[in-house]
Amino acid sequence: MTEISVIAALDDPVRFRLYDYVCRQDHEVGRDEAAASVGIQRGTAASHLDKLAAAGLLNVTFRRPAGRSGPGAGRPAKLYCRSDAEHQVSVPPRDYRAAAEILAEVAEVTGAEPAVQRVARRRGSQIGRAARAANPAAGAADLVAACLAAQGYQPCVDGPVIRLRNCPFHVLADQHPPLICGMNLALVQGLLEAAAASGLAARLDPQPGDCCVVVERSKDVRA
Repeated sequence: MTEISVIAALDDPVRFRLYDYVCRQDHEVGRDEAAASVGIQRGTAASHLDKLAAAGLLNVTFRRPAGRSGPGAGRPAKLYCRSDAEHQVSVPPRDYRAAAEILAEVAEVTGAEPAVQRVARRRGSQIGRAARAANPAAGAADLVAACLAAQGYQPCVDGPVIRLRNCPFHVLADQHPPLICGMNLALVQGLLEAAAASGLAARLDPQPGDCCVVVERSKDVRA
């Protein structure tokens, strides 16, 4: 399947909403849950989910419900989760990833991490200021979540914290974790400051499959 065909699999709005829902969860999603999340029939959801899996956008596993085993347990449920594969389309072909990898290596070799963090913080500030100017009455948490979603972080509220289910720089983060995690943290910190989200703070909390940064209520606010 070509990259264009993969991206085209998300052209259907219902299918895109299903994909977005599955990607934002911290667990594998069954067909019933997926159907309920967007208000469609189970069979329709199954068709869309299988098309996303065929395109390489979702991974599929089979598992019986917890507590059930043996001959009477029934068939294992088909479950879906986000694929780690990345897809991009450029016409004509351009390889920005290679350039990013080179620049990341240069930053590490030259000890330029502080400069990268300063620039990332400035970029985050630009995003936060623009969002606050456009939505002056928005609540801090909602505004920050919307900004992070627009940047591809797939924020998801998990109790007192906002977890970021996706790292927009996943490949680079695997290859240069201190550099890219520090850059992510600086960008989110700049966003929080400029968005006047004084009750929120960003910190590093690496979890498998997630971005290394989480956003939580600051200690002063919790006290």
